[in-house]
Amino acid sequence: MDDYQPINCEFHDLLEAAATRRQRILIEYLDEAGQPKRTSAMVVDVKSKEGAEYLYTDDSSVIRLDRLVAVDGRKLADY
Repeated sequence: MDDYQPINCEFHDLLEAAATRRQRILIEYLDEAGQPKRTSAMVVDVKSKEGAEYLYTDDSSVIRLDRLVAVDGRKLADY
């Protein structure tokens, strides 16, 4: 597994807020092969595991935060 790169704190706060509100969001990310993926899901939790942070959704997706591209049109690269 690649070394985890922590994400911007403000972007992390957006994810935490979505989890608190159980909000359905559009998530764009790169899968483990680096291929772009999109899903619309409700954020269930954001938590750390084995030195990395992950987004857990109601459709059973687990997405490493440094693989996120955008959430509801807000690009991680802009933060």
